[in-house]
Amino acid sequence: MKDNQTRGDYIRQDSSGTPWHSRPVADALKAFGVGSEGLTEAEAAEQRKRHGPNRLPAPKPPGPLARFLRQFHNLLIYVLIAAATVTAALGHLVDTLVIAAVVLVNAVIGFVQEGRAEGALSAIRDMLAPDARVLRHGRRHTVPAEALVPGDIVLLEPGDRVPADLRLTATNSLRVQEAVLTGESVAVEKGADPVPADAALGDRRSMAFSGTLVAAGRGQGLVVATGAATEIGRISGLLKSVETGTTPLLKQMEVFARGLTVVILALAALILAFGFFGAGLPFSEIFMAVVGLTVAAIPEGLPAILTVTLAIGVQLMAKRRAIVRRLPAIEALGSVSVICSDKTGTLTRNEMTVASVATAKRLFAVSGAGYAPVGGISLGEREVSASDYPLLADVALGAALCNDADLAMTDGDWRIDGDPMEGALLTFACKAGLDLDALRKANPRTDAIPFDAQHRFMATLHHDHAGGTAIHVKGAPERIIPMCTSAHGEEDGAQPIDPDYWTRRAQEIAERGQRVIAIALRSDVSDRRRLTFSAVEGGLTLLGLVGLIDPPRDEAVAAVAECQSAGIRVKMITGDHAGTAMAIARELGLERSTEVLTGAEIDCLDDAALRTRALQVDVFARTSPENKLRLVEALQAMGQTVAMTGDGVNDAPALKRADIGVAMGRTGTEAAKEAAEIVLADDNFATIAAAVRSGRTVYDNLKKAIVFLLPVNGGEALALIIALLLGLTLPITPVQILWVNMVSSVVLAMALAFEAAEPNIMRRPPRPADEPILSRFVLWRVGFVSLLFCLGIFGMFTHAMDRGASLEEARTVAVNTLVVMEIFYLFSVRFLNSSSLSLKAMLGTPPVLIAITAVTALQLAFTYAPFMELFFDTRPIGVAQGLMILAVGPVLLLLLEVEKQVVRALRSRSQGIDPNPPETQKRS
Repeated sequence: MKDNQTRGDYIRQDSSGTPWHSRPVADALKAFGVGSEGLTEAEAAEQRKRHGPNRLPAPKPPGPLARFLRQFHNLLIYVLIAAATVTAALGHLVDTLVIAAVVLVNAVIGFVQEGRAEGALSAIRDMLAPDARVLRHGRRHTVPAEALVPGDIVLLEPGDRVPADLRLTATNSLRVQEAVLTGESVAVEKGADPVPADAALGDRRSMAFSGTLVAAGRGQGLVVATGAATEIGRISGLLKSVETGTTPLLKQMEVFARGLTVVILALAALILAFGFFGAGLPFSEIFMAVVGLTVAAIPEGLPAILTVTLAIGVQLMAKRRAIVRRLPAIEALGSVSVICSDKTGTLTRNEMTVASVATAKRLFAVSGAGYAPVGGISLGEREVSASDYPLLADVALGAALCNDADLAMTDGDWRIDGDPMEGALLTFACKAGLDLDALRKANPRTDAIPFDAQHRFMATLHHDHAGGTAIHVKGAPERIIPMCTSAHGEEDGAQPIDPDYWTRRAQEIAERGQRVIAIALRSDVSDRRRLTFSAVEGGLTLLGLVGLIDPPRDEAVAAVAECQSAGIRVKMITGDHAGTAMAIARELGLERSTEVLTGAEIDCLDDAALRTRALQVDVFARTSPENKLRLVEALQAMGQTVAMTGDGVNDAPALKRADIGVAMGRTGTEAAKEAAEIVLADDNFATIAAAVRSGRTVYDNLKKAIVFLLPVNGGEALALIIALLLGLTLPITPVQILWVNMVSSVVLAMALAFEAAEPNIMRRPPRPADEPILSRFVLWRVGFVSLLFCLGIFGMFTHAMDRGASLEEARTVAVNTLVVMEIFYLFSVRFLNSSSLSLKAMLGTPPVLIAITAVTALQLAFTYAPFMELFFDTRPIGVAQGLMILAVGPVLLLLLEVEKQVVRALRSRSQGIDPNPPETQKRS
């Protein structure tokens, strides 16, 4: 092998450029210079020097200090830090300490809530087997998996995790569960024969891939790739190269912060120039005034409100069995327009179930899902008993006896030990009324031909206690039908077989997305003690066909319908076969399930063509990890906000790239969980619909918080600008503004995080990902309310000064007026589109009442506590002045209610809708 060959080439090809899965065994062994005895220890050591250990490289995670410093990477924070630096240079230490405290509090909150570092690569590394059995110099050894090298001969047994990528050299009924890589729910039959060079990953039957599980049989394979060169290693590299997207809210918050910073700095620069050059004020005096303006305009409490509101949404989701690993993910769900879902284990149960049974004249339907023997058998619309249809009972008997699996209840749940399809056949036998233990005792097995990919059937020989002998056979219909000379014709007994009829029946069942197994019997072998191929190659009687499927979850069907009613497209992206995917899609009610796009077809499309097809098609089959990743990126390029669900390693890159990755918590691999933002603890797709509702509610409440906070800052800033331009005394100092912004404003705004969902929240389309936070309505409301706040602050400050109050007392009056207006504005902003003048609205909710009580207590301490005078330069105020301050609140509320009516009437007139829809009157 060439020394300069890259590791990634090993999995696909040898030095001649031929893929390993298409090379004959002899050629593969020759390429490594290995014989049947395997490598010597010296050769293995040499190979280890060339290729390194069989493990994936570990990335260095960011340390705590780096994570903490990252919290300061925000334009608004930079402005505050600069202000604190200059105030310290000017000797205003109290202002410096208060500003620094605000910045530090925000950083600590962000650091704590950020969560653990990205761990997807680490989780994939854990999937490598800890030990492996190898042939070294003709002797069997057990070695650590990381000691394997290309050229080693590995032995596989049931229950083993494949330790490296192997070109299989010998197999005996080997079946491997590859769902973590391909998404295919059924264990794959493996063999040593080469397969076509262009075979898809799930069709490379001559390969066993690292991290997959041996479900049955035994095998031997040549190591052709280790560590980063394996399929899992390739996905690890794909994960490393995938950039994690940011959520719509964070994008809009970044735009908002940048725009607000530019406006604030421009205003500050103009006023600084006006005061210093135009008015001739001392630099230190005008600069402190500009610092006050900057502090007033920046909504310091907004990061904390954002974090708390998201955290509340996370807690609500936790009660619904959804674990949110990254806070912004909960809000991003509210803007999701497409959910790309894996099929196996996500939309379906990842448990095979017998769905239909075909006999010579009838087609029975079998109900129930999973391995629990709960369900019935029906013929048309009528439920029937197997005892009324002897042939149906014979099919169930053959399915139970020609079977190596076991079915038992463990910890209150029915589980199978063995192949999932054989477990499904046992469950069907129980539904048909058979007692498995009694059946096996009455018909002990004396010999068997195990299933093998070459002959594609299994046969068992049984002798009952009455001296009867029977051979039961099951396998692929195309293999079993030619082995049958007759078919059981219900009441007519055995009749000559009609191969065309049974082939049509098999195709009919397969078109429903079901895997078809034929069940046959031979009973004319009373003196036989050994089972040979000659005994089953002919002379069989076909009993019937069984169709198996991994059925959709009942709750998933309802969840898909709810998502569609919310304007969200659901797309199935699976590694399973196209027919199976189409059948499940139809049962789920996907809107555009008339067409399937396969992974091979995706590979033939350029990015532009794929974007168009990705929007048109809802079902994608036989997809690779790269296909899934390209589909997510194509949808994002078309302006869609994409949530991706999955449970396997093959889903991890797409989970990481999607706007929201949703992993299954029970059946999902650790790699999928670590790559995702949300983990469903109950593996229930229906939880996603609840998550979308929560996400939309969180965004609505965040928008209310912004509409609440910005006018407060706007009123403060406007009051300072007017004072500076007119040469008046500042009505509020910078540190007093910080008190209002970080105490009363934050506490009151937090109450909005607990508001209930709007009644029509799941009947409106997803909001556009690029929808600005500051819409025309928000801008109007901020401007109008800012003006009212400014008038209240200046009006009460001037009134106090005119009555002979000291400057410190007048500023205390202005601060309290501002807080009273905030409290009454809170009642107004809770109902942006309906009246707040109702008994329920005025009574509020427990969080609202708690917030008002807390702010009132804090404001009394601010006004009357002696130590507050030291920090904020406050003075006590009298009862009469206090009553006058309280009177400002109701006046503000009445003005805002008039504004609501006018705005609603104008909006309704322009849109031609009822200005007072019934549903807006239902909220409280």
